[in-house]
Amino acid sequence: MDDKVYIFDTTLRDGEQVPGCQLNTIEKIEVAKALEALGVDIIEAGFPISSPGDFNSVVEITKAVSEPIICGLTRAVQRDIEVAAEALRFAKRPRIHTGIGTSDYHIYNKLRSNPDDILERAVAAVAYAKKFVEDVEFYAEDAGRTGNEFLAKVVQAVIAAGATVVNIPDTTGYTIPEEFGAKIKYLVENVKGIEKAIIATHCHNDLGMATANTIAGLMNGARQAEVTINGIGERAGNTSLEEVAMILQSRKDIPLRTDIQSKKIFSTSRLVSTLMRMPVQPNKAIVGRNAFAHSSGIHQDGVLKNRENYEIIDPVDVGINQSSIVLTARSGRAALNHRLEINGIKLSKEELDVAYDKFLTLADKKKDVNDEDLLLLLNMGKINKHKIKLDHLQVISGSTPLPTAIIRLNVNGELLSGSAIGNGPINASFTAVQNILKKKVKLEEFLIQAITRGSDDLGKVHVQIESNGISYYGFAANTDIITASVEAFLDAIEKANGFGFKKEEAGNNGTHVEYVQQESVNAI
Repeated sequence: MDDKVYIFDTTLRDGEQVPGCQLNTIEKIEVAKALEALGVDIIEAGFPISSPGDFNSVVEITKAVSEPIICGLTRAVQRDIEVAAEALRFAKRPRIHTGIGTSDYHIYNKLRSNPDDILERAVAAVAYAKKFVEDVEFYAEDAGRTGNEFLAKVVQAVIAAGATVVNIPDTTGYTIPEEFGAKIKYLVENVKGIEKAIIATHCHNDLGMATANTIAGLMNGARQAEVTINGIGERAGNTSLEEVAMILQSRKDIPLRTDIQSKKIFSTSRLVSTLMRMPVQPNKAIVGRNAFAHSSGIHQDGVLKNRENYEIIDPVDVGINQSSIVLTARSGRAALNHRLEINGIKLSKEELDVAYDKFLTLADKKKDVNDEDLLLLLNMGKINKHKIKLDHLQVISGSTPLPTAIIRLNVNGELLSGSAIGNGPINASFTAVQNILKKKVKLEEFLIQAITRGSDDLGKVHVQIESNGISYYGFAANTDIITASVEAFLDAIEKANGFGFKKEEAGNNGTHVEYVQQESVNAI
């Protein structure tokens, strides 16, 4: 049996069914192009008959990408199939994905039918779809709760009718890995002609076992994994693409592979999270903010000695530049010393012991300790004194005129002004800052949290930027969230570059001054 696992991404169909996460056509095309670059084999672009917008999105996606198979979902209804075929008319490699419920729950309670009628409708749907495209996938909805004998009967019949892929969904996320793996094995061993089709898994995460069930299915003969970016989807979500891809890449004892370009995983995750306005939980495997963060002293010491002591995946392999050593009350001397050395401070063993005692006292009062806290703690605040301060901020928000930010910065005592437009007040502000400082950085993460309650909430902003291949964090808090955002952005930029400046040329009125960077004690 071939060791290639085909990755079928349904972020744009099943993933987009999450309430409040709908995308417009332009956004769907952007995601589809990212999935193509990621190495996805099949993109389920939508459910064409569900709405004119979904139909149009499928059409436009078929024009925008060329490598992956483009798939449209239907029910076992002729009109559904006709509309899907029309939406896929420009696809270089079209697939119609049709099917019907096969469990007793669906047959009797949902469809108000009987097994013989369901079998007949399944075969008819596949045969009809075959008139439009060569590649037809059949899904047996709620296969996880379907008896194996009847499921095998349906699968055998639809393969005989021309199905090239048979999808075995655990629609309700009910099965456990041993059970789901055995179901796939039963089909491999009992369906006549099973070698003519690819068996697919489509698992939901209602009991937290979607990925485990998918891997169990693959290890028992399935060769297509139906997944979503970040595991998004109905209810508790679907199997995560990133989890399946990295399990198969990391576990050399599982003789299976994908064509996923793993270094693009993190950027694709953030794209989907941003466009769907659905934050990735911090502890999410592979792509969560804490997936490669270490705060325990024992773990930090082990990672600093050898990354593989506590990391089974190199963060670089998924597109993350480096692990994070987060200083908390659980951190040890090794982590503290590491962070001080990054800031250009070398202490003797005796000095480190004294600094560590002070650090623990502070860490017990704060959730985490940043670089500025450390330097102030060691009476070295002057080393990290902010050289860039926000002196004036004015933003104009709304659709007309375009969101605009007017900013004045105090850089080493000199006032620099600038303005910019953007797709929102914060985007405009960040652009203005970069224009003033003549420094371009990549914004990797932006997070706002309310840290007090009431109408005068104090908002804390966390930003992460990438500069010269290294990530830097910035923090700020303010009752005005745009002010806090700009100050956090400035904090991150200053950490990344130090921004020691010298005057190069001044305008006649002294307000427009050009600066060049000098090496700083904080430069890394």
